[in-house]
Amino acid sequence: MALKRMDNVGIVVEDLGVTIDFFRELGLELEGRATIEGEWAGRVTGLGNQHVEIAMMGTPDGHSRLELSRFLTPPVVADHRNAPVNALGYLRVMFAVDDVNETLDRLRKRGAQLVGEVVDYQDTYRLCYIRGPEGLLIGLAQEL
Repeated sequence: MALKRMDNVGIVVEDLGVTIDFFRELGLELEGRATIEGEWAGRVTGLGNQHVEIAMMGTPDGHSRLELSRFLTPPVVADHRNAPVNALGYLRVMFAVDDVNETLDRLRKRGAQLVGEVVDYQDTYRLCYIRGPEGLLIGLAQEL
């Protein structure tokens, strides 16, 4: 049996509305919002009784999604948002954009902060990392 696709990347946040607005500004589309709870959900996650608000956001090409989750119960137990780029584990999501500088200008109005600087890599890509809402690490890449 072959792998079909990567379905989504999950990000846990405290403020679902602000995070949705940020990723909308980046260009993702809100596909839907829902509340997840019940015995079946706790069996999947191993968290037992849980109550989670989620939002599914898709890229314009329809190939990638972010699942944003706000846990009401149980409470969040760890915070990795300020981990540096070389931290172990899942760390960041990278988006291909038409224009890094224009995208950065738009996202700064929603609180984005440049991590290092915008650099050109071998006349192939313009790249940067930003901190988005709640300190989320996001990469932007523009093909030159």
